[in-house]
Amino acid sequence: MADYLGIHILLELHECPADRLRLPGDSERILLAAAAAMGATIVESRFHAFSPHGVSGVVVIAESHLTVHTWPEYGYAAVDVFSCGQLDLEAGLAILREGFGAAQTEQQTFRRGRLPVTRGHR
Repeated sequence: MADYLGIHILLELHECPADRLRLPGDSERILLAAAAAMGATIVESRFHAFSPHGVSGVVVIAESHLTVHTWPEYGYAAVDVFSCGQLDLEAGLAILREGFGAAQTEQQTFRRGRLPVTRGHR
């Protein structure tokens, strides 16, 4: 049994083509494809374009969420993946890297929601 409630991944995507970071529909398509590849249960999605540029969006999944914030002028996207379920996170992360066309990535993974130790349980 896990000793935490979920996994939170911070994915830094650098050197992405600016045209993949400008339109809400592109970011939504990529995040929905990543959620599907993970085997997540998609609840809803919401994306917004900023002026003069950039996108923010969220895909709510039954297991938690995926979010993105883009900076086309810097070729950068910040993606969060939070899962409280048994998902194939690596499959989704590969879709995110490829979909945004990142030449360079960084990733940090955190365990969230440490569970208390109870007697007779480990």
